[in-house]
Amino acid sequence: MKISKPEFARRRRRLMGLMEPNSIAIIPSASEQLRSRDTSYPFRQDSDFHYLCGFPEPEAVLVLMPEREHGEFVLFCRERDMAMELWHGYRAGPEGACSGYGADDAFPISDIDDILPGLIEGRERVYYSMGRSAGFDHRIMAWVNQIRSKEASGAVPPGEFTDLDHMLHDLRLKKSAAELRLMQRAGDITAAAHCRAMRNARAGLYEYQLEADMLHEFARGGARFPAYPSIVGSGPNSCILHYTENARAMRSGELVLIDAGCEYQCYAADVTRTFPVSGRFSSPQRAIYMIVLEAQLAAINAIYPGNHWNAPHQATLEVITRGLRDLGLLQGEVDELIEQEAYREFYMHRAGHWLGLDVHDVGDYQVAGEWRQLEAGMVLTVEPGIYIAPDNSRVAPRWRGIGVRIEDDVVVTASGHHVLTDNAPRHPDQIEALMAAGAS
Repeated sequence: MKISKPEFARRRRRLMGLMEPNSIAIIPSASEQLRSRDTSYPFRQDSDFHYLCGFPEPEAVLVLMPEREHGEFVLFCRERDMAMELWHGYRAGPEGACSGYGADDAFPISDIDDILPGLIEGRERVYYSMGRSAGFDHRIMAWVNQIRSKEASGAVPPGEFTDLDHMLHDLRLKKSAAELRLMQRAGDITAAAHCRAMRNARAGLYEYQLEADMLHEFARGGARFPAYPSIVGSGPNSCILHYTENARAMRSGELVLIDAGCEYQCYAADVTRTFPVSGRFSSPQRAIYMIVLEAQLAAINAIYPGNHWNAPHQATLEVITRGLRDLGLLQGEVDELIEQEAYREFYMHRAGHWLGLDVHDVGDYQVAGEWRQLEAGMVLTVEPGIYIAPDNSRVAPRWRGIGVRIEDDVVVTASGHHVLTDNAPRHPDQIEALMAAGAS
């Protein structure tokens, strides 16, 4: 299961169709990142670069030139090197870039300083995302200045630079059928991992042991890496939004919040489940949990074509504020409490974000100052939460230290929505039943 060569080609054609005539787009690959001394982190391709060609190697540069006579898609990449491949693995080389990835022309990356200025020369506009890499920014300007230095002999430098991000990221925002299949697979693997963690949880385990359960299930499903550092927060750590130490021993009577998702074929899942370490919610825990669950369901029901981006978030505010008021954690009229943002003491983040090749995916949330309308193919997370700090002396002791977040991945469909991660149980009765079965 992967994105096909024809789909990558369609993506490039769509982007070139948005570019001005006689222009050029330049997109570098990601770079390998040093982890310590002579070891690197596992390489992960730049999302924009991957979206346009799927070429999986570092030290590469993708060039698009609409209506170029000798081919519109040019790729610079590493040459084949038998000695380096013996140590570090296969390289496609320029030949493989053409045969395997659809490049019209491919050149050794070592020749880019000699070849790319000639491709830029005479083009009126350069599309490039300035500011991501200071080193590559400097190289782009050096190539342009090299052309400028030859103006007296007839060289024509580009007249304009245009940021590529807006056009390209708008294309990435709406997913194709093939992308949704990959995201469904990522969601299924992630849901299975959350179920495994629920079955295996018990007092005395360390948070990192549940993280290990998640990572094991990811890899078993074909997703070697998480999409982001996993959050496994038990007890008071469930109230820390981006807690990643995962080093505490879990105790009976506490909740554990797991925010973790796999990356499958570069596409992310992002799922949060909160459940009781001992397998049974206490009455205060269940009361808070049900408010969050009701808020999430209200937000999911607000996802359909034509509704705007902020509608799901607004739905969570109304449910959470009313629920906290009914429990006595807030006092006042619901509308006034929302206007005063009184909920922010317990619910301090938005209800979701775009999801795709990046876990916080690209795409504007507002267009011309208005919330963007939802369209079929967009994918977003829905993740309301309530977090009552363990040292919050303004609330009764029974509420302190309860942190609950429930998060799912939702695609906008032509008729409404589809939850990609439904296989991970959300209702407390279902969670308790799964945990009881796992413990038996």
